[in-house]
Amino acid sequence: MHHDVPLIATVAMAFVLAFAFGFLANRLRLPPLVGYLVAGVMAGPFSPGFVADAALSAQLAEMGVILLMFGVGLHFSAGDLMAVRWVAIPGAVGQILVATLMGVGLAMAWGWSLGAGVVFGLSLSVASTVVLLRALEERNALATPNGRIAVGWLIVEDLAMVLTLVLLPAFAELLGGHADGHGTATGGGLLWSILLTLGKVAAFVALAVMLGPKLVPWLLRQVARTGSRELFTLSVLAVALGIAYGSATIFGVSFALGAFFAGVVLSESDFSHRAAADSLPLQDAFAILFFVSVGMLFDPFVLVEQPLKVLAVLLVITLGKSLAAFAIVQLLGYPVGTALTVSASLAQIGEFSFILAGLGLSMGLLPEEGQDLILAGALLSITLNSVCFMGADWLRERGRARFPAWFDEFGKDRQLGLQGQLDELRRKSQAREEARSLQITSLIERFPIFADLDQAGREDLLMLFRPRTAQPGERIIRVGDRPDAAYFITSGTVLVRVSGQDIRLGPGEFFGEMALLSGRRRTADVTALDYCQFQTLEQRDFRQFVSHHPELRQKLLELVRQRTEMNRQAAAAQAEPVPALPAQG
Repeated sequence: MHHDVPLIATVAMAFVLAFAFGFLANRLRLPPLVGYLVAGVMAGPFSPGFVADAALSAQLAEMGVILLMFGVGLHFSAGDLMAVRWVAIPGAVGQILVATLMGVGLAMAWGWSLGAGVVFGLSLSVASTVVLLRALEERNALATPNGRIAVGWLIVEDLAMVLTLVLLPAFAELLGGHADGHGTATGGGLLWSILLTLGKVAAFVALAVMLGPKLVPWLLRQVARTGSRELFTLSVLAVALGIAYGSATIFGVSFALGAFFAGVVLSESDFSHRAAADSLPLQDAFAILFFVSVGMLFDPFVLVEQPLKVLAVLLVITLGKSLAAFAIVQLLGYPVGTALTVSASLAQIGEFSFILAGLGLSMGLLPEEGQDLILAGALLSITLNSVCFMGADWLRERGRARFPAWFDEFGKDRQLGLQGQLDELRRKSQAREEARSLQITSLIERFPIFADLDQAGREDLLMLFRPRTAQPGERIIRVGDRPDAAYFITSGTVLVRVSGQDIRLGPGEFFGEMALLSGRRRTADVTALDYCQFQTLEQRDFRQFVSHHPELRQKLLELVRQRTEMNRQAAAAQAEPVPALPAQG
């Protein structure tokens, strides 16, 4: 057997090392992400022992980026972002500018080019959404106003970095790098390049916004109607990867932007929760491979060779960015507690920093030393982020005790206004969830035959049902018809004539399932006695649904047996001769 299998070896060792160091990081009360990065260092060329295939790791990392950005898009809430827009948008833009200027200043002090400084500063300016979400979840702060501001702030940062990824190649040659190796674009050439890039992005966004919300949910609905869980999961991945690849091939935009919009298209549909749940395991798996591949690029000797530079980078990330964010939040009139939460949230860098560093390196803008410093800053800042949150909590408690007016009164009106907006959004979201839950509850109360279905099965059933009505006197089913659907009565009464017997059925009862189960033609006439409303399961949907729920099929078969026996007995009773009356004397 041939044992030269670099892909299997790379993936296997990446998962094994990531598990080992991720578990160790967790035991040390550190984010598992730190363990994944260390696992990459151990599998990289700068450590002894196993060395993973760098080219394969880079492609696996790209897959991780696509799925990470798809997940960001799925959880993107325009409503939440609009609620915090007056602090998140100016705050994020201002903080990015300040942090970028700090990075440019360090780069110029070290003798790097302006282009290197821009890429370096941008890489230090953007925090990790993954790290933030996990930190807020651990503190049960995700749904609080401060948590929403921090998440909205990072969403704006992510959007800014997506735009940066699109525009950076257009400016690469002007900044001293190379975009495609065909010379330097100047004057009108640069302007044309920028306009062409923005035009392609605008065309892609317009196409995604106009067609995506109609086409993608329709496609997923058709797949969901098959009742196949694996096909639905496959369709979600096909949408994410297909849009990402197509956007890069046709429109020339990044995989990250395409994947983000694929998630955004799905985020407001009825399938968003299911798509997120089905894609989450693969998102986690490839995200781990992404962080491992990033760790492989890190040269740990930079900690020994350039300790002062590493310290300077760490201070910009944990102190410079945090102080800038604190000042901006306070200038915008929000409480000190909000400023401290946002400051702690931004005291780290993550996935977009790695993507920007890799792009800058590939275009000749960023020296390899810069990438090493960014990776070192990421490793150290993510490791210390929990300490930053504890420090923010300590400052909040001490400050409230010594300066209660500043901590409790300043910005209180803005905080209360934001709380009201978020509460209203939460009520609307809960109302939608409650309405769907009420639909399911009503379904079970009205049709007890579905009571044994699990939650996923009940939601699938709601999606498969098709409403139908009938006017008084309308013939719904005729004897000899080919079976087309099963009918579940929600209101009104129908008359079923079978074997010469008339049977009335009302709300909560159903008919038409016998022919679907047997595959034979209809054996009864069904007529609406008054205005009727039904939920119907078409033949294909009915058969596939009961095939995936054998317990329901057994119930239906038992009902068919009982009805058949009742019809037989009724027909036999009708066929018995009526005894003659005795003669009257």
